[in-house]
Amino acid sequence: MRVVLIPAKEATLAKRRLSSGFSSEQRQRLARAMFLDVLGAAKAARRAERVAVVTSDRALLGLAEDAGAIVLDERFPRGLNAAVKFATAHLAAAGALAVCTVLSDIPLTRAEDIDALFEAAPRDGRPGVVLVPSHERVGTNVILRQPPTVIRTRFGPNSLARHRDECRMAGIREQILQLIRPALDLDYPEDIVAFAQVASETHTFRELARLGLARG
Repeated sequence: MRVVLIPAKEATLAKRRLSSGFSSEQRQRLARAMFLDVLGAAKAARRAERVAVVTSDRALLGLAEDAGAIVLDERFPRGLNAAVKFATAHLAAAGALAVCTVLSDIPLTRAEDIDALFEAAPRDGRPGVVLVPSHERVGTNVILRQPPTVIRTRFGPNSLARHRDECRMAGIREQILQLIRPALDLDYPEDIVAFAQVASETHTFRELARLGLARG
């Protein structure tokens, strides 16, 4: 079973680095819009057999359940890596052979981007890791692990180098995919400005247009 895993913060805790330009309600609405964009891309991916969402946010769990995703309630905010570890253990026990973890704040991601990661994984079932860097080339926005527990995730500062180190220590083949759309995460006000300049058929762009920050 090939699974896309989307970890999502509670909306009240999400996007705090946007606090200088957005109210708490606006940040929550943006976080929800980005989540819906990523969830839609994951559901449309042909190479994925299931989609799973791990979060402690009740509203996001409801959206995931309505979309037919596997719902993993972490019950309290554990932090990104701990949430992914919790979800990975559950999915591996349920028979997942590969898990593609997609961050919930990369709203330009499309189904074909996710399919590209599954296609890049070793086809003979051997262990492998596929990484998609963030636009500044130091973070990791998507990681596919085959099998799911082949390495631990190291999301956070310099995560791309940390994930590569994990692969080297484990003696695992790694591959880096430079994908433009998943590389754009919306963490800072300048990211929002750049995103809003180009119209897209996304929940996120429509939310920014509603806020008067983009032309709908």
